[in-house]
Amino acid sequence: MTILRHTLGVRRRLFLAACSIAPALCWTLSWSQDYPSRPVRVIVGFGAGGPDTVARIVSQQLSAQTGQTFVVDNRPGANGIIGADLVAKAAPDGHTVLVTSGSFVVNPSIHRKLPYDTVRDFLPVSQLTEGEAHIIVVNPALPVKTVKELIALASKPGAKISYGSPGVGNTIHLVSELFNVRAGTRMVHVPYKGAGPALTALLAGEIQVMFATAPLSLPHIRAGKLRAIAYNSTRRAPFLPDVPTVIESGLTGTEMPPSWHGMLAPAKTPPAVLAKLAGEVQKAVKHPQTQERIVAIGLEPVGSTPEAFRTLVVSNIKRFAELVKLAGVEPE
Repeated sequence: MTILRHTLGVRRRLFLAACSIAPALCWTLSWSQDYPSRPVRVIVGFGAGGPDTVARIVSQQLSAQTGQTFVVDNRPGANGIIGADLVAKAAPDGHTVLVTSGSFVVNPSIHRKLPYDTVRDFLPVSQLTEGEAHIIVVNPALPVKTVKELIALASKPGAKISYGSPGVGNTIHLVSELFNVRAGTRMVHVPYKGAGPALTALLAGEIQVMFATAPLSLPHIRAGKLRAIAYNSTRRAPFLPDVPTVIESGLTGTEMPPSWHGMLAPAKTPPAVLAKLAGEVQKAVKHPQTQERIVAIGLEPVGSTPEAFRTLVVSNIKRFAELVKLAGVEPE
C-alpha cells in the first residue's frame, strides 16, 4: 500500500510538472511559428556602403519571404559600436537584429571598455557574405602609380599623406596601420562615420589614400575617378587583373583575414526564434536574385549556420587581437 501511494504521488508530481511546462512550450512553439509578427529593425552601425548595402539586399528578400518588412536602420558612429550596443540592449525577440562587418571582432582589441560583451551579449545568426581583400586606391591628383612610389612619397620628411577609414578600429584602419609598420611610412589616419563618407573624402581630395573594399571602390576605379595601385592579397583580383598585389610590389606581411558581413541577434533570443530567423536568412542569401546582386558588388554569398558563424567570430577576435598588437594600434 505504501509503495502504491508513493507511485501515485510521483505520477501526480510528474503530471503537475507537465501541466506547468506544456503551456510555456506550446507558447514558445507558437511564437516561433508566428515570427516575425511585426516589422523587423535591421540595425547597421555605419552609413552608406559596406554592411549597409548587404543589409538592404538581404532585407529585401527577407521581406518578400516572410511577409513582414525588414527595415534597415542606420546608426553610424564609433566604428559600429553605437549600433551594436542598441541591439545588445534590445528586446530578445528577433525583431531587432544587427548587420555588421569584421570591425565587430576588431573593436574588443581597440577599445578598452565596450558597452557590451562581444561574445556574451549576441547570438550569431549567419555570415551573410565574404569579401575580397582591400584595394589600395589613391586620388588621381596624388603623383603615385605604384606602392613603391607611395612609400617613397609618404616617407619624405614633412609629407602630409593621409588615409581614411570608417572609424577607429575597423579593418580598414587596421590594415592601413599595418601597412605603415611594414613600409615604415607615417600616413595619418582620418576617421569617418562610415566607408562611404571616407571614400567621398578621398574623391574630393580631403585625404589621399584608402584601403578600400571592392563594392565601394570598383565603380570609381572603372570611371577613372580613383587610381588602384595594388591589391592586398597573395593573388591578383579577378576583377582587376592588371593591378599587382602588394607582395608583387615588394612589400610583405600586410595581408588580412577575409572581410565579411554578418547578422547577429540579442542574447537570450529564444532558440526557436533564432532557428526560424537563421533559416529565413540562409534561404534569402541562397536566392538566385540575392546571390546575383551580392556577386555584382564584388562579394561572395555565404549564408552560414549560426554555429559556423559563431566559430568565425570567436576565431577572428583572437586573430585580430594579434594583428592590432603587430600594427601598434593603442587601445582607446
